[in-house]
Amino acid sequence: MKRIGLAMQIFIGLILGIIVGAIFYGSPEVVKFLQPIGDIFIRLIKMIIVPIVISTLIIGIAGIGDMKKFGRLGGKSILYFEIVTTIALMLGLLAANIVQPGAGLDVHELNQADVSKHMDNAAELENKGGIVSIIVNIVPTNIIDALARGDMLAIIFFSILFGLGIASIGEKGEPVLRFFQGVADTMFWVTNQIMKFAPFGVFALIGVTVSKFGLTSLIPLGKLILTAYAIMILFVVVVFGILLKMSGTNLITLIKVLKDELILAFSTASSETVLPRLMEKMEKFGCKKEVTSFVIPVGYSFNLDGGALYQSLAVLFIAQMYNIDMSISQQIMVLVVLMFTTKGLAGVPGANFSVLLATLGSVGLPLEGIAFIAGVDRIIDMGRTAVNVMGNAVATIVLAKWEGQFDLNKAKSYVHTIASVPSANRTA
Repeated sequence: MKRIGLAMQIFIGLILGIIVGAIFYGSPEVVKFLQPIGDIFIRLIKMIIVPIVISTLIIGIAGIGDMKKFGRLGGKSILYFEIVTTIALMLGLLAANIVQPGAGLDVHELNQADVSKHMDNAAELENKGGIVSIIVNIVPTNIIDALARGDMLAIIFFSILFGLGIASIGEKGEPVLRFFQGVADTMFWVTNQIMKFAPFGVFALIGVTVSKFGLTSLIPLGKLILTAYAIMILFVVVVFGILLKMSGTNLITLIKVLKDELILAFSTASSETVLPRLMEKMEKFGCKKEVTSFVIPVGYSFNLDGGALYQSLAVLFIAQMYNIDMSISQQIMVLVVLMFTTKGLAGVPGANFSVLLATLGSVGLPLEGIAFIAGVDRIIDMGRTAVNVMGNAVATIVLAKWEGQFDLNKAKSYVHTIASVPSANRTA
């Protein structure tokens, strides 16, 4: 296995998982055997996310130093996130109107999945006050409690203030800064060790998915799946391609740099699995540490391009499935609602379903419609997760370029390095 690159190892795990899942479709014994392996891998990743985010964010903010400079970067980041995710939402609505993926489906012939727990999550989110509650809860009352719950927005808020505090006290903060630099370096080493287990985690996760739902469950909703993937590919090629061209690089180059991370994110349907390596690679690709350590963690909460594309598509799919004709004004309402509900939900269990349920309820669509698409959600989630990861990489490059913190020569040198070193010997 040492002679095979990580990307190929993960791909082999993916293919073997699909084969095993298809052969043992409906077998609870296979699920019992594979599920713990997948769970261990996801738990290993979750274990390292919080210390990496805290340490790198504090280092990056302390490196910025100037409050005005930080405010400028923060303002530009939020503006960029809002514009790009809104474009994604509009593109999803446009695709649903043109392709009509839900038209002609007979709901009586479709399988339904149990989404009761997601109903509870959506109701809890609504009872907490929606976007206003999200803004208020960004400020933690107890940082230890926020760390224990993995409340990423609260952790980011505290880390930003802590980093600014270190910067403000000058030399007195150097020992603290060295401590967090040590934490970051240590956790990146731990990340590289965990990645050695990634092919087994991918094999188990995809094997469980296929054995539960089977490949035949994809056929009735094939039009939705194909539309979702087609629109995601179009978004990546056109929107990301243009943004990268304006930043002095190109899409093919970035895909080559991130191929390991994109395959891993796609296979596991979890963007958390690649967060540490994404931060590390984008810094090697020429983005300054202070930009990378801020944009990527914040982007994981506010820049979910793949999720935005699918959620707007899914809302209209459900309306079409029930033969409900949505007017332009109703679709604009969907757009406005999703502009708010898709923000700040990183780490929320079943966040995608919670967003869809909240949106369906706000525009009067049948909530039970989500049960018909839940069975194929994992298949689509793989694609939208990869788009989310790609979107945060693009955001980092664009904002680094915007701030004059992008070293194009360093990027070219890194691309040349990974092109000349055999994939099996890389330690990115």
